[in-house]
Amino acid sequence: MPEHPRKRRWPGPALVVMMAALLSACGGSGYQTKGIEGLLPDLAFRLTSETGETLTAADLRGAPTVVFFGFTHCPDVCPTAMARIAAATEAAGESLDGDLQVLFVSVDPGRDTPQRLADYTDFFSDRVTGATAPVERLRELTKRYRATFGYGEPNEFGDYNVSHSSAMYVFDAEGHARALFRPSDSVTGMAADLRRIARG
Repeated sequence: MPEHPRKRRWPGPALVVMMAALLSACGGSGYQTKGIEGLLPDLAFRLTSETGETLTAADLRGAPTVVFFGFTHCPDVCPTAMARIAAATEAAGESLDGDLQVLFVSVDPGRDTPQRLADYTDFFSDRVTGATAPVERLRELTKRYRATFGYGEPNEFGDYNVSHSSAMYVFDAEGHARALFRPSDSVTGMAADLRRIARG
C-alpha cells in the first residue's frame, strides 16, 4: 500500500515567537500606514533650498521629516499630497508641536527655481520647505529611496509633464526611515503614525 503523506505540523511556540520578531523587524508592525523601519537607508541628501542655499539632511536633524518628490507644475498628485499631509498634521494635534517638517523635493529643476519653490510651498504651510538639485543628483537620491521620475515630450509651447512617485517618506528625528504614506492611506492613519514617530 502507498504510504500516506505526512501531515504538516504547525511550527512550535519558539519558532512562532522567532517568526513574529523577524516580521516586526521588517517593518509595518503597529503602523496604520506602511512601516518601513530597517527597509530604507537613513535620510541623506545635498540639495539647493528655496532660499538658494545648500540644504543637507543634517540641517533637518532633531525633528521628524516627511519627504515628497514632486514638481510645482503638477496638476493633481502634488497638491493633493501636500493638502493631505497638512490635514494629517492638523489632525495629529499638539503632540507634534512645531517639530514636524515637510521637504518638497522638486524633480523638475529646469522650471522650479528657488523663488518658484518658495511661492509654492508658502501656499500650503510654513512647515514645508522646497528644494531641488541637478537631474543626476536627483536620480541618485530617488534611487536611494526606490522612487522614480521621468519627463514627457514637450508640446508646441515647451510645456511637459513629469511622472513621479506619489508616496511620502517619513523619517524620525534621527533621520531613520519609519513610514511610507501612500495615496490609499487615510488622513487619520497618517496622523496616528505621525504622533507615534514624533514620540520617538
